[in-house]
Amino acid sequence: MKNTTMNRWLIVLGTIIVQMGLGTIYTWSLFNQPLVSKFGWELSSVATTFSITSFSLAIATLFAGKLQDKWGIRKLISIAGVVLGLGLMASSQVHSLALIYLLAGVVVGFADGIAYITSLSNLIKWFPERKGLISGVSVGAFGMGSLIFKYINSGFISSMGVSQAFLLWGVIVMIMVVVGAQLVKEAPIPIQENHTNVNVNNSPHLKGSEVNFSVKEMLKTKEAYILFITFFTACMSGLYLIGIVKDIGVQMAGLSISTAANAVAMIAIFNTAGRIILGALSDKVGRLRVVAGSLALTTVAVLVLSFAQLNFGIFFACVAGIAFCFGGNITVFPAIVGDFFGMKNHSKNYGIIYQGFGLGALSGSFIASYLGGFKPTFIVIGALCMISLILIMTLHPPVGNQDRKETLHLKPQSKLV
Repeated sequence: MKNTTMNRWLIVLGTIIVQMGLGTIYTWSLFNQPLVSKFGWELSSVATTFSITSFSLAIATLFAGKLQDKWGIRKLISIAGVVLGLGLMASSQVHSLALIYLLAGVVVGFADGIAYITSLSNLIKWFPERKGLISGVSVGAFGMGSLIFKYINSGFISSMGVSQAFLLWGVIVMIMVVVGAQLVKEAPIPIQENHTNVNVNNSPHLKGSEVNFSVKEMLKTKEAYILFITFFTACMSGLYLIGIVKDIGVQMAGLSISTAANAVAMIAIFNTAGRIILGALSDKVGRLRVVAGSLALTTVAVLVLSFAQLNFGIFFACVAGIAFCFGGNITVFPAIVGDFFGMKNHSKNYGIIYQGFGLGALSGSFIASYLGGFKPTFIVIGALCMISLILIMTLHPPVGNQDRKETLHLKPQSKLV
């Protein structure tokens, strides 16, 4: 028992190291202007790289489960770490925007997504009694990596130039992911899982024999589509804000460029805090309650940004609120998918729901281009948040089909964790 406990915490340590390395991709905005200055490319064109990275990350999650079945998690994460590092290192040698899209966008995003979802799902399987908390630890490490490397990559860029920064960034990330992977161990697949301590929604929660839905079976449930819509909405609100927060501060709140730039660090801090705090809270009060609260707060924040007379305080309060809720939702949804559809096929099932992230990464910018500004985009996001809030409040775990041997039982909550 003691060895098992020690092994679980070594796996936690390895996953944290891996996730911190993967989270460094969220420092991409630091590279936009230096690349423009060096090569003379359009800023908007360079910034598109991060959208490509995010979309590739989401697409990769569709293939991660099958690759894990074939190679095993330690080998798969190690390979992904090598590919991720090589993609960044190769980016230091190119002089073409198309190659930046391919290497820093497609290659880096795909490798990052493979390692992200497999390491996250595996860690949740090791701690079925604390899905929310352990998801928060893993996804929080991802956010912490972006916060720490904001300063590391800034130092590299200022001291040795953007190309050399790519090279060193790639070397460090490769080492982090490969070393962390050596501490990761494949989780056993539970035949039965006791959900007594998991408060899935307001009162019902799962208990007894776990139903492990395949992807095909999951897609036959209406719950999968409600979760996808809600996750898409939550991701779009956060990802759109991350990409334009400095511009909002300058254009809508009348802040100086240097003051508005502080919002970038604020997003990283509150995003990470939301991942850890709301993940743990979801084990106590229920995951759907946490998501509903996050959607409600996001709705208020985006509508304030749309209609209120903004000043320093209001602007930063709204930014902090949206970032906090976005981080929390990114953390809680993997646990919800595990609660609803079982842990055996978690990587594959969450990979489907996670496509809401990729779609959300692209949709905000497209809506803004079509509607012509920040305010109408925030109004659309607010409306979607209200719709998703209504959907999530009506959501219950799916009951197994009659032709299944297992049955998913629902039982009133008797005791909170």
